[in-house]
Amino acid sequence: MSEEVGTLYVVGIGPGLPHAMTQEAKDVIRTADCVIASNLYQEFLRKDGTIPPESETESTDEDAVLATRPDGTEQEVVRSSMGRQIELAREAFERVRDGEDVAHVSGGDPNVYGKSDLVFTMAEEDGATDIPIEIVPGVTAALGGAANLGAPLSNDFCTISLSDKWRGWDEIEEKLRAAAISGFVVVLYNCWRDYERAIEVLREERADHVPVGIFNDAGRADAGRNLEDETHTITTLGEAADHDEKVGGMGTSILVGNHETKVWRNDDREYLVTPRGGRDVDDF
Repeated sequence: MSEEVGTLYVVGIGPGLPHAMTQEAKDVIRTADCVIASNLYQEFLRKDGTIPPESETESTDEDAVLATRPDGTEQEVVRSSMGRQIELAREAFERVRDGEDVAHVSGGDPNVYGKSDLVFTMAEEDGATDIPIEIVPGVTAALGGAANLGAPLSNDFCTISLSDKWRGWDEIEEKLRAAAISGFVVVLYNCWRDYERAIEVLREERADHVPVGIFNDAGRADAGRNLEDETHTITTLGEAADHDEKVGGMGTSILVGNHETKVWRNDDREYLVTPRGGRDVDDF
């Protein structure tokens, strides 16, 4: 093992497009010795040279390439995919022990259904207490989607994943009901799983006229992977389940307003706004 260890960075790149990454995320990825990222995120990161162009690479194996930066230095780029996350975490630990800085790329924010918990879980499993770990935040879908919709998260809100891979529907339903009763604006992730069922639970505790925003690939513009690239639709809770054509998979999230959320219109378009509550203009 090298006398000087590197650092394992878990880097949130937001929607993935270069303009939407933080400067810290760009700097960490650009200077890392090794970048672990899916093919899709590699494509995004090459758009502005955050990682070297594909034409300047040499394959080291089927899942990794050695890329040459404009200044002549080299960076290894490793393909991440589902089913390889344990293997990739262990590979990252070994690289860090050998003195490399490793950027493990996560879409959105690593702490919002991203990769940060996996890294810490694997470090505990393997007793890898010698590995420095740093989390670099990114823009999660709830924030990107809210920006497209206007100001729907200006008061208290929560996110709830509809994925039942690690928890049963009973637990998901309990969270949905508690959030609805408590008055939170709710952002649903993983909406390809039982989103109609989730909407029905929320309807039991919240009025049908409450505004809802359905958004796809927030922040990806014409580089979206679902439906017709980046889209957003404003509807109501009573009609949200009637928009199957707008729910396109992993890139879809649904924002359910509360009793204060309203549709606001100007000469440009419609927005969703949730006031912070109890304030008027003179309070600012």
